[in-house]
Formats: sequence, structure tokens, C-alpha cells
Amino acid sequence: MPADVATSPRPDRTGEKTLVILRHAKSDYPRGVPDHDRPLAGRGNREAPLAGRWLVEHGIYPDMILCSDAVRARQTCTWVCSELGEKAPTAYLDSRLYEADAARALAVINETDEQVRTLLVIGHLPWVQEVGMRIASVDSDEDAVVTMAERLPTLGLQVFAVPGEWATLDGRDARMTHFAVPCP
Repeated sequence: MPADVATSPRPDRTGEKTLVILRHAKSDYPRGVPDHDRPLAGRGNREAPLAGRWLVEHGIYPDMILCSDAVRARQTCTWVCSELGEKAPTAYLDSRLYEADAARALAVINETDEQVRTLLVIGHLPWVQEVGMRIASVDSDEDAVVTMAERLPTLGLQVFAVPGEWATLDGRDARMTHFAVPCP
């Protein structure tokens, strides 16, 4: 699978917002640890900063970060923020993003304040992929959507241009501009 698929990583239409949906990095499965408390695996700790670097390289700096409160998502967020440096906003942990379905995750995104121009959301399968499929408009980058739909591995990153309000984002109304898996 190509690690980076798209025509243009940044929305370029005046007034559009940017939505980035990131699946957490590779997690570990320690015996006796509840799913919610599973940490990143060694590979996840090595690769998670690459998502932050990808954002920086593409000039995408979130104004707000929404993150599942699961340990593996929080650790991924910490690594991403370390790469964003001083431009990283304080992440908001939202327990509703853990074990969410696509409708619930989208409802959390819909609550975003309209002043937020670039939103990063960090979560889990299956909803990260389901939300991507639900909101990708017909004018999305076809290769990016197909690649994401076929397989969304850990650290899979989707970038969308959102032309309207966060509150009305619902279905086929955001243009996927990029899909990347920033791993070596």
C-alpha cells in the first residue's frame, strides 16, 4: 500500500476548515491489562512521532485536538504533540471516543466550536475508518479514499477539507484531500 496518497494535502478553498482523523499507533497486548489501558507497543512508540512530523511537513497545525481517553490514543497524542512543539494545543480527552461507533464519534466532532479551523481527532477502529467513509464527498481524492477504505492500519491519517460548519458535518460533505500512513 502506498504510504502517502493524494493530490493536495491542504485544503485550498477559501473558508474551508481542516479535519484530520488519526488512528492511534501500534498498541501492545499485555496479559491482564484491560483494553482501555493497553499501552503502545515498542513499534508504536517509535512510529507515533512520524504522524506529528507528517503534519509539520505538510503545514497542518491543529487548533484543537480531540483524543480518546484510552492509554494507546493518549500516548499517540503525546508523541504527535512532541513533534508539533510549541504549536501543539492542549489535547482534550473525550471518553466518548473510546468504543464509539461512527455516529457517536461524528457527534463529538459536531460539537467543535466554529472558531476551530483545524481539528485533529485521535481514535480507534472501526469508527475512524467508518467516519472517513461516511463524510468523504464525491469530489474527494479517489485514490486516497479507496486506499483508506481497503485498509486503515495503525497510524493511518486522513485529511479532509470541511466547507461548512462542524455542527452540520454528516455525510458526503467533506473532501478527502489526503490519506497517509507515516511509517518507515
